[in-house]
Amino acid sequence: MKIGLYFGTYNPIHIGHLIIANHMAEFAGLDQVWMVVTPHNPLKKKATLLDDHHRLQMVYLATEDFPKIKPSDIEFKLLQPNYTVNTLAHLHDKYPNHEFSLIMGEDNLKTLHKWKNYEVILNNHDIFVYPRISDEPENTALKSHPKVHIIDAPVVEISSTFIRKNIKTGKNIQPLLPPKVWEYIDHNNFYKK
Repeated sequence: MKIGLYFGTYNPIHIGHLIIANHMAEFAGLDQVWMVVTPHNPLKKKATLLDDHHRLQMVYLATEDFPKIKPSDIEFKLLQPNYTVNTLAHLHDKYPNHEFSLIMGEDNLKTLHKWKNYEVILNNHDIFVYPRISDEPENTALKSHPKVHIIDAPVVEISSTFIRKNIKTGKNIQPLLPPKVWEYIDHNNFYKK
């Protein structure tokens, strides 16, 4: 089975994440997309991050109507900080019959050379890249790598940061979230402080 791994803190998951995950599941030759909830990205402030179980629950709520998209808490059980190369090795041991690839935005591809053992990832896994609007210079060497596949996916410019900020200021951002995720956030008064 071909599995695309779409990593994120999902703080919170929004319709942009679902649009990309569904597009990859339907148009990139993948059997499933696993949305891997990352406990803590070293590049993000922990203070704004909801507890792991709340973010995982929102991913469950958001994906329950999408049979090809599955939530994953695989990184909750691994040593932190989480390095993608370690997660991939663990998944390979646990699911030897699955073929794992990565799903990432173009912005992440530009910094892939800074990841731990990125050459191992590139040599052993396909990487499906969705477009992002960015002012940063392109890393054309990685774009032309045979394992990197640029997917003609919709450009989605919605961010979890934007959503959190606007919940805090009392703006109506309901259209940017799956309805059950909005209800969960609203019921628990998340992001209001």
